Amino acid sequence: MQSDRFTKVGIQRELHIDWFDQAVRLHAMGFTKSSARQEIYVYLDGAPGFDAPPSLQTKKYIANTLVKSWIAPDSDLIAFRDALFQLLQENPTFRFPIHWCLLGAAYPFWFAVAAVIGRLLNLQDQVTQTQIVSRLKERFGDRQTISRRARYVIRSFVAWGALKDSATKGCYEKAVQLGVPDKNLAILMFEAVLHAIPESKCAMGLLLNNPAFFPFHLPVMTGNFVSQHNDRIDVVRYGMDDELLKLKDK
Repeated sequence: MQSDRFTKVGIQRELHIDWFDQAVRLHAMGFTKSSARQEIYVYLDGAPGFDAPPSLQTKKYIANTLVKSWIAPDSDLIAFRDALFQLLQENPTFRFPIHWCLLGAAYPFWFAVAAVIGRLLNLQDQVTQTQIVSRLKERFGDRQTISRRARYVIRSFVAWGALKDSATKGCYEKAVQLGVPDKNLAILMFEAVLHAIPESKCAMGLLLNNPAFFPFHLPVMTGNFVSQHNDRIDVVRYGMDDELLKLKDK
């Protein structure tokens, strides 16, 4: 049975990266889903990112996201989560792309918003919230929740340093890209995209130039290299030089 994460918008509050660091700590300590949720509630009372203490409803929304990513992800994401966790323990400085990727895999709407922004920034120096929401509605329908949820994601991107506010309200600029020097990290970033699409497969060229990774500068590599260094990904060749990456057992 296919996960409903591909159709759900899900993200219900602006998210701060420090909160995901706390989720990683709870996962490392072996907290279960229910016990982690209570710890997150306590943590959020004094966590950065709030002008005033958060309401119980806000804490529930945030805890849902932290639990669904690091503590109790969908069953098909567990091995991926574990690989990201191992890499994060070895390289704590990778926290930004690692949190970005696990959140995008668990909540594909995160990647959907990023991809819209990335495409727009390939064409222009600034993007507006109106432009972003308009393109998201073309894909997800003109639901009332789309505009609000998109705003939460956009503000999260600003909080994470992926976007910058411009002098004009509701208008954003690209921040300095973060280089991804580690090829194992880049491979996990590609895997995140495969987990975020229902068909679980994508052309290598599209992964290397994926607009959802607009905050990052990725290294060039071949699909064969990816499959040799990740036992959850297969490479399929088609045409003369094209490669398709797909998740195994999908």
